[in-house]
Amino acid sequence: MKCPFCGHCKDRVVDSRESGPGDSIRRRRECLACGRRFTSYERIEEIPYMVIKKDGRREPFDRQKLMSGLQLACQKRAVPVKALVQIVDNVERAVQDNPDREVEAGAIGKMVMDSLKDLDKVAYVRFASVYREFEDVQEFMNELRGLLGSRK
Repeated sequence: MKCPFCGHCKDRVVDSRESGPGDSIRRRRECLACGRRFTSYERIEEIPYMVIKKDGRREPFDRQKLMSGLQLACQKRAVPVKALVQIVDNVERAVQDNPDREVEAGAIGKMVMDSLKDLDKVAYVRFASVYREFEDVQEFMNELRGLLGSRK
């Protein structure tokens, strides 16, 4: 840290404590050259996790948006909220573990569909019908046949 008084680059930390609501640390420093004291603040740099949409747009990952989609797919189904929270937690963890801080929407959709397929078949079909944007009944029937074939 450069001293604001003399420009020297060496100092020592005299005191550290949380500042405000706990989102930063206040450090009291003493310059080793001129002996004057000054204060610095340290904050975590928040870089949003981004989702790359089908059309190439990027938008921040929204946990609540994913939860809303899952709740809609599971409407009037006996699916516990705890299971939906677990799916969202798993997806969020996968997004956060990506070193690029960007994940394609297709990868998120696949994770959700894989989880729903094991949890509730009707919710899976509902989510898939919106996510995959079926153009006609034949595409929808092909998905159902695949689902029924996996039950055997």
